[in-house]
Amino acid sequence: MVLQETYTLANGVEIPKLGLGTWLIDKADAEKAVKDSVKIGYRHIDTAQDYFNEGEVAAGIKTCGVSRHEIFLTTKLSARHKSYQDSVTAIDGSLQRMGLDYVDLMIIHSPQPWDKFGQSDRFFKGNQDAWRALEEAQKAGKIRAIGLSNFQQQDIDNILKSCSVAPVVNQILAHVTNTPVDLIKYSQDKGLLVEAYSPIGHGELFKNSQLVQMAKKYGASVPQLCIRYTLQLDLLPIPKTANPEHMKNNAAVDFEISSEDMTVLKSMEKIKDYGDASKFPVYQ
Repeated sequence: MVLQETYTLANGVEIPKLGLGTWLIDKADAEKAVKDSVKIGYRHIDTAQDYFNEGEVAAGIKTCGVSRHEIFLTTKLSARHKSYQDSVTAIDGSLQRMGLDYVDLMIIHSPQPWDKFGQSDRFFKGNQDAWRALEEAQKAGKIRAIGLSNFQQQDIDNILKSCSVAPVVNQILAHVTNTPVDLIKYSQDKGLLVEAYSPIGHGELFKNSQLVQMAKKYGASVPQLCIRYTLQLDLLPIPKTANPEHMKNNAAVDFEISSEDMTVLKSMEKIKDYGDASKFPVYQ
């Protein structure tokens, strides 16, 4: 069962293979969502400074009835922090908001501040400064593992050429119809576990009739097919939901997609009905 399986990060830390995403889960609902997920069997929770629900997520962990060391908690350093001191302050701020001594994983949310996302400036020095703050926090025992999110090849190289502790994760947008094969391979070749946020394509994949038919073939739902797809690419999916039934459904992925169908899924045309896709990375 996937909820009982783990990957091992490059630094030896074990991380559960399926995470619960909390993007856009309101403060009022976040604590209950975490508690519901833990009751179902989830042991990996993903939040961020820019989700504005870190405190509520932590409250759910504290009151879920499972000991803290059994839960793998990820948060993200806000993309706006591109100086050493701002990053130090923000890291400590997360711990204070959550009332925790440590988090299991903290990642830089984006190589660019959200209002500069997609522009030419990659903020190389700012990311190196932020990374240094994460390295020091890890050495101080505040974080067990450190990583990246939304980083492209040049951004990864920028960290690797200056770091004393290598990143172990790159969390990116990856799902059926949007599988950045080159970035995934590059990240994995550099020793990074690739985490897939929005593995169900922000819900847009429900509209794809080809996916609906393939899911029926496996006796699965579209979300189950999409989550299984990412797992078979050796990715770590982080579907977001506050609905316990959806949590259960997302975790029931103990089936195997054939190599032929994996090939079909990898080559499917990118979904077009995607709303304002340019804004999605801002929150992920």
